[in-house]
Amino acid sequence: MFQTLYNYFWWERLWLPENVTWADLEDQDGRVYAKASHLYITLPLAFLFLIVRHLFETYVATPLARLLNVKEKIRLKATPNAVLEKFYAATSKHPKQADVEMLSKKSGCSGRQVERWFRRRRNQDRPSLLKKFREASWRFTFYLIAFIAGMAVIVDKPWFYDLREVWKGYPIQSMLPSQYWYYMIELSFYWSLLFSIASDVKRKDFKEQIIHHVATIILISFSWFANYIRAGTLIMALHDSSDYLLESAKMFNYAGWRNTCNNIFIVFAAVFIITRLVILPFWIMHCTLVYPLELYPAFFGYYFFNVMVAVLLLLHIFWAYLIIRMAQKFITGKARGGLGTARGCPRGEGAVVEDERSDREETDNSEEEEEKNGPLSNGHPVLNNNHRKTD
Repeated sequence: MFQTLYNYFWWERLWLPENVTWADLEDQDGRVYAKASHLYITLPLAFLFLIVRHLFETYVATPLARLLNVKEKIRLKATPNAVLEKFYAATSKHPKQADVEMLSKKSGCSGRQVERWFRRRRNQDRPSLLKKFREASWRFTFYLIAFIAGMAVIVDKPWFYDLREVWKGYPIQSMLPSQYWYYMIELSFYWSLLFSIASDVKRKDFKEQIIHHVATIILISFSWFANYIRAGTLIMALHDSSDYLLESAKMFNYAGWRNTCNNIFIVFAAVFIITRLVILPFWIMHCTLVYPLELYPAFFGYYFFNVMVAVLLLLHIFWAYLIIRMAQKFITGKARGGLGTARGCPRGEGAVVEDERSDREETDNSEEEEEKNGPLSNGHPVLNNNHRKTD
């Protein structure tokens, strides 16, 4: 049964055009072709990326954060309370009004104290500014290197300037060593992102991020199997062209460099929209949808590849909507500190746009009063200067 499934999976009509077989893609006369077995190396490389990332964040990003004076926001901790902690962990982090009243009776706290406890407890679970800075630094470093390497791989190739060259001789197109390593490194990195997504900073588009990583891995892998390497390198370089700008904007935001963050974000928004919403659909997708049909009839691989590119395009439209919302706030002066989940830039003149994907740090008007009168003890305010704070 396994052999039958294997044969169906690698059926030539799924992956290759008519009158082309896997035998045509056997290495010969010094010409080397892409093979599925090449991708086995990406899994151990992905774990190597996780190790390199840990070392980078510890020995490069952390000292850099200190150098840029990345400061943590002081968060008041929720005092230990078994009743509230049990509800928080097992039921909900956002209790409804009826739950607040019930918890108030069980814990002996007032309703306002219960609400304040949950606000502080949620803030405790939010990632620290240093964690965000380290993550942004790692991604910035990879995306910048990947973009430079990607351009070095394709800038001297004829299909970079004439997209019809992408399909010249397809699928009998031999693989270059530079293409091999570009593919292996990119695919390994996206595997590492998928492996670490549970521990990375979570945003409101968490599900979309998972879809993006999975779609990217499938697209890269499939394009390798079907020898869509020329089109694949163009798509990967196109995506890397804006990602490092976003990560650098986050880094400067966490460091409090407001004007630098704002300026980079404007450049990022322009590059993102031009590359993802103009070049990708009107040049790259036109190349993968129209030009192949001039050479051979459509087959499953043709449809599958373009469907996966369309999935990425839909995600780009979703993110472009969020970017435009942030840009509008920036232009109209309604922006608040916090690009990329950070609130490192103070409000006021020059404040950066707020990431629409991010959860905001929760505060209430009583925090300053609390700092004057003392913290809560087991959910209740303690005496300070012989006065008791009332709710």
